[in-house]
Amino acid sequence: MACIDDDATGETIEVLWDAELDGEVLSEESWDRISKQGTDDPSVFSAYLKTLRWNTATSSDRELFQAPFRAGIHLDAFQLLPLRKALKLPRVNLLIADDVGAGKTIEAGLVLRELLLRHRIDFVVVAGPAGTVRQWQDELETKFGLSFTIVDRDHLNVLRRERGYGAEPWSSGSRFILSHSLLTDETYVAGLRDLLGDFRPRSLLILDEAHHAAPASGMKYAIESQFTRVVRGLADRFEHRLFLSATPHNGHSNSFSALLEILDPQRFTRGVPVRPKDLDPVMVRRLKSDLRHFGERFPLRKVEPIRIADLPQSAPELVLASMLRVYADAVRAKAEGLPPRQAGYVRLTLVGLQQRLLSSIAAFARTLEVHRKGLLRASGSTPAASSRTSICQPPSGSTTAQCGAISMSLSSMRSTSSSGIGAPPGLPATRPGRQPRVAAKKAQGSRSAGPESFGDRCGFTASVSERVCCSGTRS
Repeated sequence: MACIDDDATGETIEVLWDAELDGEVLSEESWDRISKQGTDDPSVFSAYLKTLRWNTATSSDRELFQAPFRAGIHLDAFQLLPLRKALKLPRVNLLIADDVGAGKTIEAGLVLRELLLRHRIDFVVVAGPAGTVRQWQDELETKFGLSFTIVDRDHLNVLRRERGYGAEPWSSGSRFILSHSLLTDETYVAGLRDLLGDFRPRSLLILDEAHHAAPASGMKYAIESQFTRVVRGLADRFEHRLFLSATPHNGHSNSFSALLEILDPQRFTRGVPVRPKDLDPVMVRRLKSDLRHFGERFPLRKVEPIRIADLPQSAPELVLASMLRVYADAVRAKAEGLPPRQAGYVRLTLVGLQQRLLSSIAAFARTLEVHRKGLLRASGSTPAASSRTSICQPPSGSTTAQCGAISMSLSSMRSTSSSGIGAPPGLPATRPGRQPRVAAKKAQGSRSAGPESFGDRCGFTASVSERVCCSGTRS
């Protein structure tokens, strides 16, 4: 038999005709019948040929994408760049740092889907903030057809109730989502660490909001947080790592290099300046202004300030701001001789009070009350007794009394306002029933904390800062 294919025209082959299944010899009339039907439309034949190529793509062809055509998404051209960079890397160690709203979740889903289609991964863990866990699950399932299991307390209880107390969630599947807060809990991470071992091939870690894993300090040998240590210990066990963050750089080069070292320890080292030629292969960073320049349609944000003119000096917001400013000056004066760490606690307390006042008078009132009680405990007075003495009749020069004076002003504002707490004319009143987020409840809870716990640092208990406010020295 002679071949009629274009690539091997005229080549002959010998076959055992009796062994052929449904062999048929075409007569001249049969060839005429084929010629009468004609050839396919060029566009139809092109689509058929491309379909064959997509279905037969291998991991060796890095320029042929499959994931965009197997996802239910509206794809923008700029979202293919992370996928292209990922396929060029022998191990996908990629930092996607596009601007907020540019579609980092879709870009990560494309990389994930492509690696699954090319059989380069078979185990995936997505770690993100607790508020985005459900969103990740919905996005991956609806847009990419990938089902993920959320590992949390409810899932763990159900699994152990069905399979026994010793059951591990990580052995019940291959695609999981975990919140950042649970990454530091050994109840959930110990089993994952055992499953990964020292190194697990064909595994992928997707870390959303990856800047949380970077050391907060810019010092070369700054102490890492617990979350940083956990992420560093887990990332080394995954073959592929995909980090997402709209703000990867916090202004400290050492912190940024530490984050890149977690991503790719062979390419980066903490404390060593990052060179652009090393960063380009593993990072994608586009702002909306850059994408808008190339024709992408992003709404242009316009900030129009609302100026409040002719506000009387007796307006509650102005009165409270003035009193808080005097109080802050007095506290700073007493904290001048403190060590840097203790002075930082004092500044953090004052910043917290300022933030509450900018939020709403209701939030400021709640936080100030907790702060005042902490001052009273630090001075050795009871809140009831101090409310009759030092607050009603404040001695001059006492920061505790100044704080009490602000509380009295707030009380008078409450009595004169019915619709909202101290809303001046022309300004909307505080929404009734609003419950501002206050850390006082946690700080005053059943847990016992040292004098320098997180609640203390925020100034909500009798901490270093409150002792400074009370006496000017650390007791």
